[in-house]
Amino acid sequence: MTSYSQGFHYNQENKEAFTVATNRQYDQEYKIQAVKLAKEIGQAKAARELGIPKNTLYTWIRANRLGNLDLGAGSQTPKSAMTLNEELITLRKQVKDQDKEIRRLKEENEFLEEAGAFFAASRLKSAKMKG
Repeated sequence: MTSYSQGFHYNQENKEAFTVATNRQYDQEYKIQAVKLAKEIGQAKAARELGIPKNTLYTWIRANRLGNLDLGAGSQTPKSAMTLNEELITLRKQVKDQDKEIRRLKEENEFLEEAGAFFAASRLKSAKMKG
C-alpha cells in the first residue's frame, strides 16, 4: 500500500484507493496527490480508483494547469506562474518601455550626429583661417 498523505491511501496490489476521512472536504495535499496519480494512470482511472467524481479531479487538474494548485518540486506549473493574460500585459508594458527607450536613443544619436557635424565644420573653418 502506498500512502500519499494523511487521509489518502492507494493500494497498488488490489487497485483500490480509499480515504480515511468521511467528509468530502479535501485538503491541498490530497488534491496534489490525486493530480499526480491522474498524470500517472489517467484521469478517469484515477477518479474511479479514488472514488471521487471525474469533474472534481478535472477541476483540480485544471487548477494545476492554471497555476492555482502547486504540485511542488518538479512541477511545470508553479503556484507563482503567471496566467497568459498577466504575461501578455507584462510583455506589452516591456515593449512600450523599449519603444520609448529606442525613441530616446534615436534622438540622442541625431543630436550627437548634428554636434559632430558642427564641430567638424568648426575645425574646417579654423584650419582654413590658419592656412
